Amino acid sequence: MDNQFINRECSMLEFNSRVLERARNHQLPILERLRYLCISSGNMDEFFEVRIALLKEMDKTSGLLTVPDQMPPAKVLENLYKKTHQLISEQYEVLNDIITPELDKNDIHISHRDEWNEEQKQWAERFFKENLAPVLSPVGVDPAHPFPKVANSALHFLITLKGQDAFGRSIKNAVLQVPRSLPRVIEIPEDIRQYKYNFAFLSTIIHAHIDKIFPGMKVTGCFQFRLTRNTNLFLDEETTHDLLPTIQDELHTRGFGDEVRLEIVDQAPDNAIDFLLEQFNLNENDLYRVNGPVNLYRLSSIVDLVQDYTLKFKPFRQKLPSVLYACGARQKKQSMTGSIFNCIKQAKQILLHHPYHSFFPVLELLRQSAKDSKVLAIRMTLYRTGASSPIVDHLELASRSGKEVTVIIELKARFDEDDNISVAKRLQRAGAKVVYGVMDHKTHAKMLLVIRKERNKLKYYHHMGTGNYHNVTAKIYTDIGILSNDKAIGKDIYKIFQQLTSLVSTKGLEKLLQSPFTLKKGIINKINREIEHAKNDKPARIIGKMNGLQEPDVINALYDASKAGVKVDLIVRGICCLRPGVKGLSENITVRSIIGRFLEHPRIYYFQNDDDNELWCSSADLMHRNLNRRIETAFPVENLDIKKRIIEEDLNYFLKDNSEAWLLNSDSTYTHLQPKNNEKLFSAQQTLINKYR
Repeated sequence: MDNQFINRECSMLEFNSRVLERARNHQLPILERLRYLCISSGNMDEFFEVRIALLKEMDKTSGLLTVPDQMPPAKVLENLYKKTHQLISEQYEVLNDIITPELDKNDIHISHRDEWNEEQKQWAERFFKENLAPVLSPVGVDPAHPFPKVANSALHFLITLKGQDAFGRSIKNAVLQVPRSLPRVIEIPEDIRQYKYNFAFLSTIIHAHIDKIFPGMKVTGCFQFRLTRNTNLFLDEETTHDLLPTIQDELHTRGFGDEVRLEIVDQAPDNAIDFLLEQFNLNENDLYRVNGPVNLYRLSSIVDLVQDYTLKFKPFRQKLPSVLYACGARQKKQSMTGSIFNCIKQAKQILLHHPYHSFFPVLELLRQSAKDSKVLAIRMTLYRTGASSPIVDHLELASRSGKEVTVIIELKARFDEDDNISVAKRLQRAGAKVVYGVMDHKTHAKMLLVIRKERNKLKYYHHMGTGNYHNVTAKIYTDIGILSNDKAIGKDIYKIFQQLTSLVSTKGLEKLLQSPFTLKKGIINKINREIEHAKNDKPARIIGKMNGLQEPDVINALYDASKAGVKVDLIVRGICCLRPGVKGLSENITVRSIIGRFLEHPRIYYFQNDDDNELWCSSADLMHRNLNRRIETAFPVENLDIKKRIIEEDLNYFLKDNSEAWLLNSDSTYTHLQPKNNEKLFSAQQTLINKYR
């Protein structure tokens, strides 16, 4: 084998291919299949905006190699172009050959202009005249009107023209940017529909009437296109004195980074395409001719507009942990009359298994803390929360009520910067202490600490989890969280918050592991301990569940474990740079990926440890960035009942899955697992839905 590591970007594309495969799955409801197609398209947009853009930047700097496979960026890009062209072509094949015909069968139709009857033509003309024409501003291209600056991912049209403009000059080309505020999918009025649900693309309506905004000239061509740009933020951390305004300034220019990709409808002639490629300084590798709308992600609005729930996943009601019912919790109204502090004290630890469990207990802890006169202080990390989150409401109320509220807000959370800036300003106005984390390390840890005075003693109540404090994604992401009053963990959390606010050392943490200090070393030490057990003929096994695996030192330690005879089972949803099943290197390692109804998001690490097993949950994937350049935590699960449940529900179930599981092969491809012989179909996620229902 040429390289014992799989390239990170190639692994990302393999993941997106598995997402696209969900859109092909005839067993899934058609609107959910459309949603998966849209997710796949959105993933590709981010892949170009971030990963391809970064590789292009690296290629400009000699000597830089990718991690962990140590390949020149130019070689990686060469490999990726073949894969991205194929994958994007497959997306449009799925749309045109599978999704669209299936939508038609279910009385959902997207009409093209050549299908419109006379009533629909009149409606489209009125719609254009009244709703579109006043806000469209085409720019003719001439020496006084140079080619306009094209914003990232915005819908544009290149219009080719004949004739003379108002000043008697010949104009060959014009560019029209469609405002982002306009919906890309329009419902045709009910009284003139041909189907129960009838839609038209905004681009179709504009195209049909484009000549009306060029009176006196002949439109010879109208071609929609979209430009993808580099959206990475570049911060000079040595000269930055205040992170918030610096990021705000960067966000203003994010939409106009370096050009990365050009998408254009496949009917566009070569001369029009060459004209655009020249304007954007791109080449054929960067060109994607598409048979359909240039932004498939916008089709997701159809999923929301169609109110037919037989064409979607069956609704699933989240439960509350049973221990909360004794404290006055109500399932239907998601409310609680008793004290959540008493509930935590009685239970010691409460498992929250999202999305099967509701996010309500976390919100309730914050709500009661904001109003409880015994609560003195609240400390919390926020990575992705949302500007209108009830979490922010509770923190704001707590601060205005005189509590000491300290919030670590990560302003550099990609694509959530605007929301996080809004949250930061709002909490600052309420009097909360807001810190932006550590300058060159993103704060990704998920921690909530409440300090309460009980009988003249300070008590620590806390929540630690694997997922973001986001009450919306908690309904569609799987994650593990634990509410507890463990004193040692509470003190460790307190020390980490002290570090993040005052930058003091956290040496001497009793139970928690923290990156970039002890987490990577701790994981590798535990792997090495399993190796020693295997060498001494003692029980040794490792099970890991994560979103990504890329850190080379950890992968090499896992290779060593395999060579020592340790059985290693990994459940890696997305990026995996480890090659399993290679003789003499990783033949004792299996890697599987689960792509199901919910997005698998927890990070769980199990070590058999000679039958004295350890289970750790973490905010950190085993990626280089998480273990070396982020503030992350890992916490032990010590309650035997909770440990048993997590091992069973989040590890064993998924190792048993033969419905939504994909097995990674040593050549970096994946095989979709199917039941063997008389084996029953087993879906881990569906089993958990049924169990918690």
